[in-house]
Amino acid sequence: MAAKKSGRKPSAAFMKPMTISSDLAAVIGAAPAPRTQVTKKIWDYIKKNGLQDSKNRRNINADDKLKAVFGGKKQVSMFEMTKLVSKHLK
Repeated sequence: MAAKKSGRKPSAAFMKPMTISSDLAAVIGAAPAPRTQVTKKIWDYIKKNGLQDSKNRRNINADDKLKAVFGGKKQVSMFEMTKLVSKHLK
């Protein structure tokens, strides 16, 4: 009989609903959401609006709404995006 695998518990800090800034709310809505959901909603927005760079898929080309979130940058990498987005969460 195989031993039962212990499921990985999500960190409580990641699951806590965060307050979203007005700039970020323009992209994903103003309802408080955990970081994981915020990232997922941003990706949904990026995909829906075709903002992923065609040559380098790791880069995101910002539209006017995302530019406000990204501190005015036209293009950011996936990794930079999460860092910039965290500034909009409390």
